[in-house]
Amino acid sequence: MTERQKYSSGARWEPLVGYSRAYRVGDRILVAGTTAGAEGGPVGGSDAGAQTREALRRIASALEALGGALEDVVLTRIYVTDIADWESVGRAHGEAFGEILPVTTLVEVSALVDPALLVEIEAEAVVS
Repeated sequence: MTERQKYSSGARWEPLVGYSRAYRVGDRILVAGTTAGAEGGPVGGSDAGAQTREALRRIASALEALGGALEDVVLTRIYVTDIADWESVGRAHGEAFGEILPVTTLVEVSALVDPALLVEIEAEAVVS
């Protein structure tokens, strides 16, 4: 059986919903939908680009905890609550992945779990 490693960020949602922030199975790391959520409001306030940078910082931390890095990311899925934010979100994503160029999807959703959250990002990585 392939070795499995779980990573928890300590977010209050993880035990409530019953999930891990990230999971490594073999050379693959899957990172759950990640936001900039924090007590007292999201990191980055109402700036979708700033929220994106924070979500990506958290994704990088999860990857590193499981032996990966942003350079290993092959796919991201980006969910925004207002498609008008696509450019600021896209630019922040490009700052992190400009040379890496993972496969990416960006879609508008009606809401995230907290109305103050504007963006949520999932990532998949293959560690060589």
